[in-house]
Formats: sequence, structure tokens, C-alpha cells
Amino acid sequence: MSPPGPARNLTTAPAGGFLTTHWSVVRAAADTSRAGRAELEQLCRAYWFPLYAYVRRQGRSVEEAQDLTQEFFARLLRKDYLRLADPARGRFRTFLLTALRRFLVNDWEKGRAARRGNGQPVLSWNQLETESRFLPALADEATPETAFEKQWAVTLLEQVLARLREEFAASGKAEQFERLKTLLWGEKGSPPYPMVAAELGLTEGALRVAVHRLRRRYRELLRAEVAHTVVTPEDVDDELRHLIAVISG
Repeated sequence: MSPPGPARNLTTAPAGGFLTTHWSVVRAAADTSRAGRAELEQLCRAYWFPLYAYVRRQGRSVEEAQDLTQEFFARLLRKDYLRLADPARGRFRTFLLTALRRFLVNDWEKGRAARRGNGQPVLSWNQLETESRFLPALADEATPETAFEKQWAVTLLEQVLARLREEFAASGKAEQFERLKTLLWGEKGSPPYPMVAAELGLTEGALRVAVHRLRRRYRELLRAEVAHTVVTPEDVDDELRHLIAVISG
């Protein structure tokens, strides 16, 4: 079974209010319910790969990185690190990386052999697929921190694309989405508009309108996804700029 893919958003916007954030999920898991734990586990499944990339970039073997990431999430779900969660620090990604660093320094080496394979796994691994996803990050001189940030940005963008795909599928337009998404970024090498229009049975003008709407909806969903990871509306634009800088770097 392959590692979990992008998960849909776990929180929703209250009427007339700002989107609740991933911090809300952490608080619920720390304070009370089984439902809060289930939401936190789903959140872990969404963001496992950036942390795995951080550990691998530190020079750990595939097996070590899998063990470390697995045990970190298991401890997080047991509330060992939820006490570190402080929304005042602003960024959910910062909380996760800080907690992982503390785990690596303070806890893992004390009893690694005894822990291997211990307890119910949080993640399922396909080693070949996991490494094929990680290897492109080895092509540059990225530090563990920059590897984490880049994979965080990529994961977030993948989640947004998955949500957009779900919307099209729900309206019976899954095939149309697969063709339109090739034009989403407007990159060189994208298929020509006349060819895609002919494949979809649209005029070129109608295709351009469809692509414009697709890009607009993607931007809306991206903003909403970023909002889940910060504390206030004022943080969203800063985080978006950071995200773009990381992807472009």
C-alpha cells in the first residue's frame, strides 16, 4: 500500500468568519475527543512527506527515515508533542518542524531498537514509491530545512489540485479536468489551445474561458488552504508570498 496522498481540508469557515485553522484540530486532539484525534491523524497523513524529506536530507537511510517519521507521528497522536502547539508562533509548519527536531534530538536515540515496529503504524509505506518522490530533492544542495519547506509547498499545492479535481469529478467533469489542468500553469510546452479545444469539443474561445475559471478557482482554493495553516487573515498574504518564493527558488 502506498503512502497516503493529499487529504481534503479538515476545517471549514464559520458563517461570516475567518477559516478555522489546523491549530483548531491540534487543540481538539490535545483537549478531548476521539474525533479530534481522528482529524489530527488525517492531518498527519496529509503532511507526512515534508517531514520525511527533512529526515532523509539529514543523511538517514530509507529505513531510518521511515521509522523516525512513523514514530514521530505516533508520539504526536499520543499527545507527547501537542503541548508544544502554540498558535502565537503563527505557522503550523513551524510547529511541526520544531516538534520533529525535538523528537530527533531528545527522544529517538534513547530507545530506537526497542521501538521499531512497536504499536499501530500511522503511515503505510511503499519504499520504492516514497524514494522516487524524494530523489528529486537530492539533486540540489538543499539543507534539511529548505528540503522540508519545498516539500511542504509542493504538498500544499498538491492538496489544492486534489480538491479542484474532486469538484470537477462531483459535477461529472473529471475527464475535462484532466485536460484543462495541463493548461493551469501556462507553462512553455503546454499543449496548444486549438488541440485541447478540439479534444474537448469546445471552441477556442470557450476553452480560454474555462481555463480562466479554472485558474481563478485554483487561486481561491490555494488561499483557503494557506489560511488553514496560519492564525489570522493578515498572515495569509505573507504565507502565500513565502510559498511562491520557495517554489520559485
